[in-house]
Amino acid sequence: MKSILTSREKEVFTLLIQNKTTKEIAVSLKISEKTVRNHISNAMQKLGVKGRAAAVVELLKLNEISL
Repeated sequence: MKSILTSREKEVFTLLIQNKTTKEIAVSLKISEKTVRNHISNAMQKLGVKGRAAAVVELLKLNEISL
């Protein structure tokens, strides 16, 4: 089954569930904070959810990310 998210979006959410801030994710992936927020926004839109927490729950259900 094809993944809903891009590999970068998955990377961002993997770091997000490790309690990393937007700034820490940006530094870790060598991208801007705005780009991090864009990845999160795009993923939430694809999943049809509002909020990061709801996106994480949905991604866990879909086995897109794991804790």
